[in-house]
Amino acid sequence: MDLKNAQKQVDDWIKEHGVRYFNELTNMAQLTEEVGEVARIIARRYGEQSEKESDKEKDLGEELADVVFVVLCLANQTGVDLHEAFLQKMEKKTKRDHNRHHNNQKLK
Repeated sequence: MDLKNAQKQVDDWIKEHGVRYFNELTNMAQLTEEVGEVARIIARRYGEQSEKESDKEKDLGEELADVVFVVLCLANQTGVDLHEAFLQKMEKKTKRDHNRHHNNQKLK
């Protein structure tokens, strides 16, 4: 699935199953909450914190998908074409970071 189709799929879902988009500030708060859930899983599963029994059932993929969903909502309601923005970002990072990362002694 590409980003254009993902944005359309989210928009169609909102129109069919939701009443409307939450406002941008509410969606930003939701995004922060979802990123926090991802951080909790990563910190406990892959980091040094111990994983609580209740956290062992959490699905990292599902939580990452929640983040993507809210990002797509924010893009839709603010008129951002994520496909185009992503292509531009990849071009910028490629030009800016190629030599930087290859020359970084910490990554060797």
